[in-house]
Amino acid sequence: MKKTLSRRARIATGGAVLAAVAAGTFGTVAANASAPRAAQDSAVAAAPAAAAGKRDTTTSTHLTIDAANEAARAALKAAEKEGQRITVAVVDRNGNTILTMRGDGAGPQSYESAEKKAFTAVSWNAPTSELEGRLENAPNLKDIPGTLFLGGGVPVTADKAPIAGIGVAGAPSGTLDEKFAQAGAAAID
Repeated sequence: MKKTLSRRARIATGGAVLAAVAAGTFGTVAANASAPRAAQDSAVAAAPAAAAGKRDTTTSTHLTIDAANEAARAALKAAEKEGQRITVAVVDRNGNTILTMRGDGAGPQSYESAEKKAFTAVSWNAPTSELEGRLENAPNLKDIPGTLFLGGGVPVTADKAPIAGIGVAGAPSGTLDEKFAQAGAAAID
């Protein structure tokens, strides 16, 4: 005589079987995970560190925070002399912001614009006013994230290689923004 389990009993039995299988699998995994740990630690300790050769590395020059601060203050001062309210940003060779200073009364949009102009200038190692002209032949350049092809960004170089970018935004024209960015670049020794 074959006994038939109710639906509820079959679900409960199936759940118990799954729980037992899962517990056995987890216990096996946990036991295996702890066993090789000691072996891995001794293998790592025994492995020597890899030494990169001189041909495998490069050295780069970076603008100091003091120089970035000096450049930003010079740009703000130049703008103030002409009654302009600007924001100035200085980025490193990789386009990472070193600092951004928003002058008194500068518009809220100028903060992001200054950073994008600085990024664009260092990325192409050219003033952004010069890069504006390139859009005629390559209009898709403006689609590159983080860039802004408007006057107001200048690169900072060392041995003809870009090491930073200075971006200014907030004056009524890109020409003025770039003039103030140039004043910032000129302040760096």
